[in-house]
This record gives sequence, structure tokens and C-alpha cells, in this order.
Amino acid sequence: MADQGKPAGDGAWWRSKWLQPALSVALGAGLWIASWAGGHPGAGAFMFAVMTAFGALLLLGGRSESVRGMRGDGRDERWAMIDTRATALAGLVVITAIIIGFFVEIAHGRSGAPYTWLGALAGIAYLAGLVIGRWRS
Repeated sequence: MADQGKPAGDGAWWRSKWLQPALSVALGAGLWIASWAGGHPGAGAFMFAVMTAFGALLLLGGRSESVRGMRGDGRDERWAMIDTRATALAGLVVITAIIIGFFVEIAHGRSGAPYTWLGALAGIAYLAGLVIGRWRS
């Protein structure tokens, strides 16, 4: 059976408008369970509600180009570039926060953990990305 005029088996399942909303609800449920296990079921319920509301926004966002781009069923080359730039910005912000957190920790006489591990992981992932990108081009 064809999905939106595309032949079956072309990977369309990850472009389904249902994937991102379902993932949002599943992550919300995981947050609720983890918070409940940590003794904060109310906070978990709030996190679940936020994630479910976000999933509903994605599912019911209809024909909005922005919503379709976020959920994956409206992707094209332009959206791939927007996503790449947004991912790079998010990575830069997180890596900057890791470096600042590491400096603060060692300035207080502590080991710098967990920022050392997070920074090492980011550095290794970046180097692997460079090597793979160079190898593929």
C-alpha cells in the first residue's frame, strides 16, 4: 500500500506525521515514570502534560509549514538546511554551557564532573563527525 503517493519501503515511516507526536507522548510518559520513581509524581505529571501538549500541537498543526517541518512530513532540502543550522546552534549552546560549568566546578575546587565527561563526549563526537564527513566526501 502506498503512503502519500510514495511506494512502500522507501523509508516513509520516519516521515509519518504520527512519529514525532507519538515520540513526544512516549518521552513524557518516561519523564513521568522517572519523576515518580524519584518521589516527585506531580512534577512528572506536569512534564507529561507539556510533552503531550507539544505532541498534540505537532499532530494538529495541520498545514503549517513550520509544524510540518518539525514533525518531518514536510521536509525538503530547505528544511534539511534549517534543521542542520538549528542543530549546530543547539550544539554550540550546550557545549558552551558545558565549558562554563566545568570552569565553575574547578573554580570551586571540585573535580569538574560531570562536565568533564560531557565535554569529552562532545569532543569525541565532533572528531568522529569530522572523520566520517571527510571520509564520505
